[in-house]
Amino acid sequence: MKLNRKNLFTYAVGILAVFALVGITYAAFSDKGKVLGSSFSVGNADIKLLIDTSQGTGQSNLSDEITGPSFTNIGQSWQQDYAIKIYNNGTYKMGLTSHANYETVSDPDDLRGYIFAEIFAWSDTNNDGQLTEGELGASIGKKTIIKWKTEGFELGQFNSGETLSYIIRFSTDGISDTKQGSQGIFDFEFDSIELE
Repeated sequence: MKLNRKNLFTYAVGILAVFALVGITYAAFSDKGKVLGSSFSVGNADIKLLIDTSQGTGQSNLSDEITGPSFTNIGQSWQQDYAIKIYNNGTYKMGLTSHANYETVSDPDDLRGYIFAEIFAWSDTNNDGQLTEGELGASIGKKTIIKWKTEGFELGQFNSGETLSYIIRFSTDGISDTKQGSQGIFDFEFDSIELE
């Protein structure tokens, strides 16, 4: 079989064109970029109570639970303050609320309807953990322990690493003679929720 010159020329040009394209393809420069070791860390919501309000926020002074106050000799017009500091040990801005918590068996004489809790913002300017002149802020509200449980208190917002300080003023406006010698045990809790 004989190829004529015209077909041979066309065949040769076609092969050269293929080699030229392959050569161009291999001659092109290339590069790439990589994103290596991407890390994803989930934040956390974590509030802590200061064990000693006169100390800082070192880990040894932070706890999820602390022992509450013990009040004795409550009378007709009784009042006593309790200082508390709450630290945002998490990574989010949090909203803070508080509720009383109790079982009726722990308050058989219904003192919860006679004892009030009023929460004040507290600016412990000298960091001594004690309420002194000029440190008491505005009242957030005053409720019986019953209302504290059912309605709670909205205590504001705080950022990661921030401490909120409060004075809880417990008081009575009058107690019936039938309540003499009565005793009640109540817990109060602080709850936080992540804010966007």
